[in-house]
Amino acid sequence: METGHAIDVFLADDNLIVREGVRALIERNTELRVVGVAADYDGVVDGCAKFEPHVLVTDVRMPPSFRREGIDAAREVRSRLPGTGVVVLSQYDDPEYAVSLLASGSAGYGYLLKDRVAEGTQLADAIRSVATGGTALDPAIVEALVRPVVAPGGLTQDEERLLGLVAEGRTIKAIAALRGIPPSVVDTAVQAVFVKLAAGVSAGDQLALNRLRQLHQAIVDREEQGETLSRLLPSGLASKLRESALSIGETERVVVTVLMSDIRSYSTIAEHADPTQLAGQLNTHRAAMNKAILGEGGTVMQFVGDAVMAVFGAPFPQADHADRAVAAAAGMHALQAEINAAWLAAGLPEFGLGLGLSTGEAAAALLGSAERLEYTLVGDTVNMSQRLQQFASAGETVISSGTRNALTTPVPLTALPPQLVKGRETPVLSFKIDPAGTPWPPEGGQPEPTQAPSAHALPAEPPAAEVPAVKPPSAGSGTGTGVAETTTPALVTAAETPNAETPRASRAAGTAEREFAPAEAPQKAEGNRKWKIWKSRSGTR
Repeated sequence: METGHAIDVFLADDNLIVREGVRALIERNTELRVVGVAADYDGVVDGCAKFEPHVLVTDVRMPPSFRREGIDAAREVRSRLPGTGVVVLSQYDDPEYAVSLLASGSAGYGYLLKDRVAEGTQLADAIRSVATGGTALDPAIVEALVRPVVAPGGLTQDEERLLGLVAEGRTIKAIAALRGIPPSVVDTAVQAVFVKLAAGVSAGDQLALNRLRQLHQAIVDREEQGETLSRLLPSGLASKLRESALSIGETERVVVTVLMSDIRSYSTIAEHADPTQLAGQLNTHRAAMNKAILGEGGTVMQFVGDAVMAVFGAPFPQADHADRAVAAAAGMHALQAEINAAWLAAGLPEFGLGLGLSTGEAAAALLGSAERLEYTLVGDTVNMSQRLQQFASAGETVISSGTRNALTTPVPLTALPPQLVKGRETPVLSFKIDPAGTPWPPEGGQPEPTQAPSAHALPAEPPAAEVPAVKPPSAGSGTGTGVAETTTPALVTAAETPNAETPRASRAAGTAEREFAPAEAPQKAEGNRKWKIWKSRSGTR
C-alpha cells in the first residue's frame, strides 16, 4: 500500500458506465484508491487474490448467470481474505439479498442502493466503516428487514416460520414436538404452505418463486454446513467434533506443543499509526502467520490483538508436534521478515516477533454454553508458552526444556539462565533457538526424558525472602489461569539475568550448562547444517 492511500478498493460491476461512475465517486476521496476492477464472478475472486484490497465494492448480479454472483463472490473472497471489507451495491431493495449477505455475520459488510450512493458521502463512509470491521446498511434495507411485508396471496408470518423449520431439515415429528401439537396437524399445515406456493408460482408471483428458491438454497446450505463449521472453528476441529461428538465440558488429556507469538513494541506502534493502516498490516501479518502454522499441520487457536496462539498435537495427535512447532516458528519469522522488507520500503512500521514454545500435557475441552462454545486448552503448558515468549526479543524463539527434549530433528540451542516466572516456585530452564548454538538432539544421541532435572541438579529451595524479584524483560499482564482464552499474555514476575545473579542462580546456570552441554563439539557444525527446518519440511510435506 503506497503512502497517502489508506484504503485500497477493488470494484466489480458488469456495466462499464456504472463501474466508471462508481470509481469516480470513490476516488474523489484522497485516502481511497481503486486498485483493480472486474465484471464477473471469476474476475472478482481472482482480482482480490491478486491485489488483496482492504475493501471489495461489488454489484449483485453479474455474469455468468446474472443472479447473485456478486454476493457469492464476496463470500468467497471473505473466506480467503477474512479481513477484507465488503460493500454490495444493488438496485434491488429486496431484503433477501441483504439477508444472504449477512447470514454469517454483519461485521465488515455493507449493502447500499445504487440510486442513492451519489447522495453526500454515503459510499465513502460505508467503505471506511467496513474497512475497520463496521457495518453499513442503506436505511431502506434496514426498514425492509425489520418491517417485512406480506403480499396478497403470500405466506403469513406463521407460515413463514413453518417453512423455515422445514428448510432447516426438521422432521414433521420434530416440528410437532417443538410446537406442542399433533404431527397430523403439522403435516396438514406443511401441505397447505406448499399448495399456496405452487399456486403463487403458477400465477407468476415472484415472491412465491423466491420462497421455493430459498427452500432449495437451504437444502444446499445444509450440505455445506461442514465447510461453514470449518471456517468458524480452528482447523481440524470441525471434523473432530463430528467424529467424536464432544459434549460441553467434556475434556481429553493431550500431549501438545503450544506456540505463542507477540509483536514487540506493538503498543508504541499503535500509538503512532493510523488505525486503518494498522488494521491492514495486522491482516497481512495474520495471514502470513496462519500460512506458516497450517503449513506445518498446526491449529490456530486464536488471534488476540497482536498475539497469535497455535497448538501442535491437537485436536489430532502428532508424534512430531515439537518439530512441527519449531519449524512453524522458523517459518513465521521468515515470512514476517519478507513482509517487513516490503513495509520498510513503503514507510510503514515493522513487526518484530517474539515466540515462546512449550511442550507437555494439557486438557482440551469444549467450554462455554449452548449459545457460545470455545475449544480450549487448559494447563501449565499453555501458561509456560505465554511466559517464554516474553523472554524472546524481536526475531527470537525461546523453547521450554520439554520442547527441547521432544525434538527429533537437530536444532541449534543456547541455554538461558534459569529464571523465575509467575506461578512457579523454582527457576525454569529455557533455551533460545540460535544458529550459533549447540545442536539438540546430538547426532546419534537420544533425547532426554521429558521430566524436570533430578533433585541433585539444584540446591534446596532457600526461603522466599532470599530470592530477589528482578524486573521482567518485557511488560505484560496475565491472570495465570492456564486457560487458552482471549487474554493478554501473562507477565513474568521475576527473572535472573547473567549480570545480576544470586549465588543460587549462578550454581543453577552452571549445573544446566553441565547437564545440557554437547557430548562432542564437532556435532555443532553438522547440526547447524541441518538447521533448515522450515524450508526442508515445507518442501517435503
